[in-house]
Amino acid sequence: MNIEILSTGNELTTGALTDSNAAYISECLNQKYLTVNRHHTVGDNLAMISSVLSEIIQRADVLITTGGLGPTTDDLSAEAAALVINKSLVFNQSAYDAMKEFFERIKRPMNPSNKKQAYLPDGAVPIPNPVGTASGFKILIGTCHAYFLPGVPHEMKKMLKTYVLPEICQNFGDLNQKTGHQTIVCFGQGESELGDKIKDIPQMVEGVKVGTRSMFPELQIKLYATGKDVSSIELLLKQAEKICLERLGKYIISTNGESIQHVVGNLLRKQNATLAVAESCTGGLIAHKITEVPGSSDYFTCAAVTYANKIKIDLLNVSSETIEKYGAVSKETVIEMVTGIRKRTNATYCLATSGIAGPGGGTPEKPLGTLCMAVAYDSDIHFQKIVLPFGTREHKKELFAMAALDMLRRKILHLPLLFEE
Repeated sequence: MNIEILSTGNELTTGALTDSNAAYISECLNQKYLTVNRHHTVGDNLAMISSVLSEIIQRADVLITTGGLGPTTDDLSAEAAALVINKSLVFNQSAYDAMKEFFERIKRPMNPSNKKQAYLPDGAVPIPNPVGTASGFKILIGTCHAYFLPGVPHEMKKMLKTYVLPEICQNFGDLNQKTGHQTIVCFGQGESELGDKIKDIPQMVEGVKVGTRSMFPELQIKLYATGKDVSSIELLLKQAEKICLERLGKYIISTNGESIQHVVGNLLRKQNATLAVAESCTGGLIAHKITEVPGSSDYFTCAAVTYANKIKIDLLNVSSETIEKYGAVSKETVIEMVTGIRKRTNATYCLATSGIAGPGGGTPEKPLGTLCMAVAYDSDIHFQKIVLPFGTREHKKELFAMAALDMLRRKILHLPLLFEE
């Protein structure tokens, strides 16, 4: 079966936005063992959209189009579809009523221009949009089942999961097969090396497909299994997971898709422990990640972003002599930082970071990407200095935050540290 995706919008062709919709749709279909063969991206131009639609429907069994269903003059997908099938746009009362109900629900007046969104190609069937104004629609063009969805990601995702995917699976999926998937989150291994270590899993566990995805600075292993029932799928995924753990256990953060901040949060909550952070080079990024997790107030007490040396001295009682002698990015300074935040907060675990994110400031002794970090708990302080010379300043900050949280995770679990100095 041939499935293709068409994304429309000048914001995509100019690079102002990344086409995350196509990636999301492909991933959802892949989880159902349905493969997307091509992605297309076209700007807001009626002739171009019509031309690409005409080309796709000649070979595709399924087409999913996103974008171009809004109320403005540059929203052209419905008009392009009508042009391709040589029919006119007609007013669809059910699409209009749904849009009117949406505006009433959010207690806002409907602009007259929104009525444009209720005009669909003659013969099209509306796809309800419970979270927005743009009605989607589906239409059979020759032998191609074409689905048109809005470009707004949260609207598209809701409509895809609720209406489009179930219909595609019913029409084209194997009804005797069920599917399941699992995400294993890793850190500290390159994507190519990681991929090499798992590429033979489909041959070892029949019914399982594997893939990798970079969610910088994490890497994810995606396991997809198909079977006749839930128990057989779970067994296949467990077999594949076991191989991953045997080969990549050192780098695995979670086997259930949880991010590092969720994992650390769960560990702290399980111990009824608290955490305080003193950040310099990460600029509050660690605190931001920790507090992204709902309920993090159960264990997170404080973050001190002591970026300037004077604040390190005044707030954390770091000695000015220490900074003068060893520098802000040093074992001595970071240990005094973590000691200072512990005295200030009396948290169970304390974490401190200082480093060089660049683009300037590096030296032969302390090159760009140098990170000093320390974890304090009980009467112990554990320090590590590493160099992560990858990417931009933003990339380095992300790596620094990830490495520090992973060091904390390993210390809570009494695991060996990941990086060698």
